[in-house]
Amino acid sequence: MIIEQLLVTAMDVFCYLLVCNTTNEAVLIDPAGDFDDIMQAIQQHNAKVQYIINTHGHFDHTSGNSTMIQRTGAKLLIHEADVDMLTGITNRLMARFNKGSASPQPMHTLRDGDIISFGNEKLQVIHTPGHTPGSISLYTPGHIFTGDTLFTEGMGRTDLPGGSYKQIMESIYRILSLPDDTTIWPGHHYGRFPRSTVAEQKRYYM
Repeated sequence: MIIEQLLVTAMDVFCYLLVCNTTNEAVLIDPAGDFDDIMQAIQQHNAKVQYIINTHGHFDHTSGNSTMIQRTGAKLLIHEADVDMLTGITNRLMARFNKGSASPQPMHTLRDGDIISFGNEKLQVIHTPGHTPGSISLYTPGHIFTGDTLFTEGMGRTDLPGGSYKQIMESIYRILSLPDDTTIWPGHHYGRFPRSTVAEQKRYYM
């Protein structure tokens, strides 16, 4: 699987383009902005984007949904617990701040344990609440995309509506139960490094 980590918007969001090597079918995770850069990566790999997946409902991760759906024809996926946040008035207003637009409704909603298939690749949905009620991480053996649950040096905020320190710590421990060599791909570039591993993060939390 090809993994393109793209740093987008002034809020240092990491968007991910994941492409099946065999079929070129692909998914986009949190395509928040800088749409020409994202499209350049898609075209470089001749990728056929099947799904846009939001790791959670905050505007800084969702304000590119509408544009990228129009450009790729992909279906939008988000956890069922964050649907109201996705389309709420706060996100609609703040999306403009992020040089994006209000998100449409998702085509499908996700739950813990769901499998998202594209080409010969699969992502397992792991419900990791705490930053938001519907925060998810996306796991495939060797890699986990953690959104704003776990960064390379720190975790997502829990003082916003729907946040819970207890829940996010439980979610982090769940992530850290994965094999030590699993690469952690965070939702923001808030640390010194753009990615980490389960083994490295255990130093901070275990």
